[in-house]
Amino acid sequence: MPLIRGWPSSPKVKDALALFDAALEMNPSEEEAQAALYNKACCHVRSEEGKEASKALRRALKQYNLKFSVILNDPDMAPFRAMPEFKQLQEEARKGGEEVGGSFRRDLKLISEVQAPFRGIRKFFYVALFLAAGISTLFTVPRFILAIQGGDGAPGVLETVQNLAINIGGGAAFIAIYLWENKKEEEQISRITRDETLSRLPVRLANNRTVELSALRENTRPVIIAGTAENVERSIRASQKYREDLLKRGVLIIPLVWSKNNPTKPKKKLGFGVRPPVDEFEQRIQAAAAKGVIQGEKRFKAEPVSPVEWESWVREQQESEGVTPGEDVFVVLRLDGRIRKSGRGMPEWVDIVNELAPLDTFISKLEK
Repeated sequence: MPLIRGWPSSPKVKDALALFDAALEMNPSEEEAQAALYNKACCHVRSEEGKEASKALRRALKQYNLKFSVILNDPDMAPFRAMPEFKQLQEEARKGGEEVGGSFRRDLKLISEVQAPFRGIRKFFYVALFLAAGISTLFTVPRFILAIQGGDGAPGVLETVQNLAINIGGGAAFIAIYLWENKKEEEQISRITRDETLSRLPVRLANNRTVELSALRENTRPVIIAGTAENVERSIRASQKYREDLLKRGVLIIPLVWSKNNPTKPKKKLGFGVRPPVDEFEQRIQAAAAKGVIQGEKRFKAEPVSPVEWESWVREQQESEGVTPGEDVFVVLRLDGRIRKSGRGMPEWVDIVNELAPLDTFISKLEK
């Protein structure tokens, strides 16, 4: 089944939905069913029906192996990514829920294992040691009863109590460490999910070229400043004093003004369905071309495309850091795209100049 490449006009959305439903009743192949469900979800997104779109995507994820990365990367899904239904779907995918399949969760755990090596091995040993302490406790309890009862051949009470305390304390300690490791892993996976979302957010450069944030890695340190229009403008004016020094350090300012009405839906985009696959060679060519354009341009400020998606990410980041959503904040990224630092209010540009090394230094090369 071919994928639709253009938004159907509003009167034809219902007709398109009916055709996709009919296609699903015709015993389609896995690829055809996946395409029909995905395009059906896109129709619901077009009609601002987040629940129905989420329902179709859940079925495609669970039954037909749709990759969650498609939903993350497809620009036609930008309106859906700003809806609360997407946040719920993403959270379920992060946890590996049965309704959405476990592929996204597995990918996140692999990245987590790379960033925190041997965590899985450590957790295995914690469980093994906990079980060993539990078995030892089972053998110690009868001895403790005999020690209390006393009599010939009874073990010493003090020694038995010490052994029992060591076993119980050790088991409790191992299970506590295991739960702590689990908590840290979930926090790391949540951070990786936010980093992945951030890397897909688009910006418009000074030459009017639109690129995803991931395309700026290795030669750019984005600084996101989010707040009221007045404070953001004041911060941008203050940065002009350090413009040359910031440029030498690859700083790219991305200003984000809080929306007054906190809308949940961005402007609708043209385009529809999944983009055609690109082979690896073509991807390398496109990446090299994009990097050439980016490196050849003196950038200082970029405009966030789809501000609602950007605002949604910043608010989620604020919640994870214990900051009240809607406060003025700034986020400084590393050359590899990870968060370097963040804080309340607007950034002190002189501090950023002092903290960041110029791009041509050895320290910056290590950061890549």
